[in-house]
Amino acid sequence: MKFFAAALLAVFSMTSLALADGGAPPPRMPTADGSGATTQQTETQAEPRTGLGTQEEFVTPTHNIGCVFTPEGGTATYMPAGGGPELSCDRVEPVYARATLGRSGPPEIDRNVTGEASCCSANPVLEYGDVWRRGPFTCASARTGLTCTRDDGHSMFISRRRISGN
Repeated sequence: MKFFAAALLAVFSMTSLALADGGAPPPRMPTADGSGATTQQTETQAEPRTGLGTQEEFVTPTHNIGCVFTPEGGTATYMPAGGGPELSCDRVEPVYARATLGRSGPPEIDRNVTGEASCCSANPVLEYGDVWRRGPFTCASARTGLTCTRDDGHSMFISRRRISGN
């Protein structure tokens, strides 16, 4: 009988511990003004980011110009200024440069890109005469260069000879 009572006590103790570790509701604590009780939070967890997208890339046929599109809300590792969307295009030759169209305003053009060059992937290729569209951006590939326009009319042009925007 003692063995049975000891076993029952052990099972009861383990069940109580399991309930206290997550099976039972958290203890209630009085509010600062003493008017009621609130649930005490024993653990805090960061809210996971939702709606994350993936970046898309494309290059021109010469592989001299490559673009990266980041959707609104960004990705798990990159959040554009203003929350996106963003289209960033790099030119390799004759001098490395970058033009970026963000959510609003004219493109930012950096003719003095320093650090690691991120351009250009091998695929997919936006052939001459083809058009690419994502979010508010449309890009047209031509032998003379790449023109990318945002729905509000702001645009950027990138070629070996020049890089410009409005």
